[in-house]
Amino acid sequence: MKAIVFDNGLKLDNNYPKPKPNEGEALIRVTLAGICNTDYEITKGYMGYVGILGHEFVGVVEEVNSSNREDSKWLGKRVVAEISYGCDDPSCEWCAKKNYRHCPKRHTLGIWRKDGCFAEYLTMPLKVLFEVPDKVKDEQAVFVEPLAAACEITEQLHIEPMFKVLVLGDGKLGLTTALALHAQNVDVLLVGKHQNKLEIAQAQGLKTQLLHEFIPQKIYDVVVEATGTASGFETSMALTKPRGTLVLKSTVATGKELNLAPIVIDEITVLGSRCGQFPPALRLLENNRIDFSRMISKIYTIDKAIEAFEANKLKDTIKILVKM
Repeated sequence: MKAIVFDNGLKLDNNYPKPKPNEGEALIRVTLAGICNTDYEITKGYMGYVGILGHEFVGVVEEVNSSNREDSKWLGKRVVAEISYGCDDPSCEWCAKKNYRHCPKRHTLGIWRKDGCFAEYLTMPLKVLFEVPDKVKDEQAVFVEPLAAACEITEQLHIEPMFKVLVLGDGKLGLTTALALHAQNVDVLLVGKHQNKLEIAQAQGLKTQLLHEFIPQKIYDVVVEATGTASGFETSMALTKPRGTLVLKSTVATGKELNLAPIVIDEITVLGSRCGQFPPALRLLENNRIDFSRMISKIYTIDKAIEAFEANKLKDTIKILVKM
């Protein structure tokens, strides 16, 4: 099968072995996949990963390997999958709670110990699959993973009605986060550098402001750092009010020194926020609370995947999709 592989460089492999599902797994034919900034960070050394990239996808189940007859219900279903699965050891506190993302023996799709979705086929455990509602198109469903990650913020943190909330960064991560918070009735301001990207948020009712027009004030109860840069972390600290919460969504591979003194002086709570649960994200899409169509910059075929990754680096690019 065709697959996009990272191994001391990015390449398209036209003869990568087609995977076979183990017991309790499904073989999924990938229809559409999205390039994430984490994929780009991996190509710079993040996680030390080698293998097929990609963790945002929608696909169709073509085969099920299970001794449980009821699992055959998955055949032909259009699905998305949470990207991490654990060891299922009865003594594992994380797997017992089905919070596989923190299992110390976890596998994470396209990031850690598990080939990703930039391929014609992949396998995933049935326990992390979710059926995509009929009314949700592939071009929306492919955003479920980043949308779930955005929804994770309100799972981790209680945002009171009168809180001032700011999202810093108008790339795909910042836009998705701001849209998700807005869809959950949070009063949020999105600050970024690109008018065309901010207009996507404005069209869905969000308040936005260009960074060069923005007056920095240390008044925000919650600041979400979504710039993908080390300097964004420092700026976010400067905007978070004393005893406020700074939420980190970016995964940045950098060796830059950071001055963390303001966190101590202002008693700021720093909250790392990564993956989220899929059902809330699927409900938002099914109920038309978010529209991602304007975020799609271009759709490439897998044969032009390397070109797609280059396009992902361009400043005006928001979301690049790869069609299998």
